[in-house]
Amino acid sequence: MNALRQESVRVQTAPPLPLSCFLITKNEADRIRRTLTAVKDWVTDLVVVDCGSTDHTCDIARELGARVIHHDWEGFGAQKSFAESQCTQDWVLNIDADEVVSPALADEIRALFAAGAPQLPAYALRILDVYPGAEQPRLWADDYVQPRLYDRRSVRFDPSPVHDSLRLEGVRPGRLRGPVLHFSVRSMDDHFHKSLERARYSAAHSRLKSPMALRLRLVTEFPMAFLRYYVWRRHFTGGLTGFQVAVSAAFGRFARIALMLERNRSAAEPDLAQSASALRERRRG
Repeated sequence: MNALRQESVRVQTAPPLPLSCFLITKNEADRIRRTLTAVKDWVTDLVVVDCGSTDHTCDIARELGARVIHHDWEGFGAQKSFAESQCTQDWVLNIDADEVVSPALADEIRALFAAGAPQLPAYALRILDVYPGAEQPRLWADDYVQPRLYDRRSVRFDPSPVHDSLRLEGVRPGRLRGPVLHFSVRSMDDHFHKSLERARYSAAHSRLKSPMALRLRLVTEFPMAFLRYYVWRRHFTGGLTGFQVAVSAAFGRFARIALMLERNRSAAEPDLAQSASALRERRRG
């Protein structure tokens, strides 16, 4: 108990790191407190970019010391690129409102800055999914390794409307072992809704692709995606919940292809109508 108390005092009295932490939000009042609490005591700058929450997300963020900035939604990458630009420090940490930095990762990040600036320009973090209703990831949880801690003078977010990824441009990031716990969905109902919502958004904002390729993927996408999530990402270790998660995620991938194919047909219809009209005009002439 004394050791735990001494550790708590050390964290509270240690000066904050020369580091900005930023996240983008909309209606995250039920989970943002835990996210911000995990980082607020050891970062110099805490930035929340909100695109129009109607709950208490912004109030909670301000209460915990964050600078809250409203910015209309521009897309995943573009929104994070804007948030990145609002930071006061060159070194930044990007987390989502449904993610919690573990104590082990916090210690690792503090150790990186102990002797000055980190040696590498970027570091990838392990993102571990936590199932709805659970507090910890399953024993054999898969991890997503994503660069989230970086020097923005060397690495920046790609302002894509669909993807939120960094432009590494030849930079090979280091890797930290401490995990980020990802409470990505509130329930299985939320998971199904989120999968379909993301499919609609991606289909609407992706480039038009070959109809032939999309027809082939329409047949293969669901079984291949299910195997990817259930076997490769090891959701088979999550029992019935893992099976449901894999089905929901695979359905989202299938729905994206189906909606892209429908979008291709809609885009082709005006061209066909115009061609038919031109043909009729020529016949009249």
